[in-house]
Amino acid sequence: MKPPMTYDGRHLLADLYGCPVLDDVALIESALRAAAESAGASVIGLHLHHFGEGQGVTGVVLLAESHMSIHSWPEHGYAAVDIFLCGARHDPAKALQTLMAYLLPAHVKENVVRRGDQSELRLNN
Repeated sequence: MKPPMTYDGRHLLADLYGCPVLDDVALIESALRAAAESAGASVIGLHLHHFGEGQGVTGVVLLAESHMSIHSWPEHGYAAVDIFLCGARHDPAKALQTLMAYLLPAHVKENVVRRGDQSELRLNN
């Protein structure tokens, strides 16, 4: 019999509305690096794509502890953020707070999903 899985993965999904600047690729890179640091995560890769002047940025940060990503629509002042961190000592909420300090949203909607949690697991027989 296998022991129960003990896995602490948290996946924070956030919608940031009313952000004044979302087409600045250097700002977004700084924000992502600072967010990873504030969460206690280790950056092992980062890739950003800027769609052009006045256009959005798509980026992903590969972390030793999982990943973060952002997709921005400056014409709408909107950014979709995805922060997935493994391990109890890594805090996705701190990462989001740091991103918010850089991107200055007027409103934020967030949802946290516990990954690997088997407490509500349904077995299909």
